[in-house]
Amino acid sequence: MRFSDRVAIISGAASGMGLLAAQRFAQEGARVVLTDVNEQAVVEAAQAICADGGEAIGVRVDVRRFDQVQAAVEIAVARYGSVDILHNCAGGCSSRVFGRSEPFHELPIEVIDWGMDVNFKGPVYFCRAVLGQMIAQERGVIINMGSVEGVTGTRALDYGASKTGMIGLTRSLAIYGAPHGIRACCVSPGPVLTRPEMAKMKTRLGRAAEPEEIVNLILYLCSDEAAFITGVNYNIDGGRSVGAMQ
Repeated sequence: MRFSDRVAIISGAASGMGLLAAQRFAQEGARVVLTDVNEQAVVEAAQAICADGGEAIGVRVDVRRFDQVQAAVEIAVARYGSVDILHNCAGGCSSRVFGRSEPFHELPIEVIDWGMDVNFKGPVYFCRAVLGQMIAQERGVIINMGSVEGVTGTRALDYGASKTGMIGLTRSLAIYGAPHGIRACCVSPGPVLTRPEMAKMKTRLGRAAEPEEIVNLILYLCSDEAAFITGVNYNIDGGRSVGAMQ
């Protein structure tokens, strides 16, 4: 198994691609720390992984709170002895999360703050929390979740800016981490069938991605097979970012 000696921390792991990634890491031998703001859901997700023969714990973390982020990393190290993989998966479009339909310039600033904090500040916090441990180990992989809208732009300004920021964060992490054996990559999906409405978004391949297709790439990038890859953003978007879509 590719991750039998690895410890993975995943944010946003109570549902969607974060949960699927946690399940797949565990199936391939990793010990997994699932984190999410939804405590009941993340604890139950970890328990289900354990019931299937994996090793996992669930921890409530609001990624906007550095003390909670740092505590989760400390729990991982105390329980498992290392942090080998960080998957920054928590995120979401603020206007959708809060059910707002106003144009950006009319959105409450609290909604915009949520979007910037969860989609960008939270990943920065998690990187800050794990880098000391990874440097001490002289190894580690950080996977940041971008979005095709961070490449093409979008009317959801806070979301698009945050996801563009994830690409820049990844490049800087690659520079910062390389002397210590730490790699960083960004995965920028197009529409993914984590919600039915995603099927309505156009791609050049004529469909949205299955979540497994995104997670397959994430696991490859975390594996030793990708040991010479760092600082790269992967558009996995069915060609959506290749020129204007009609």
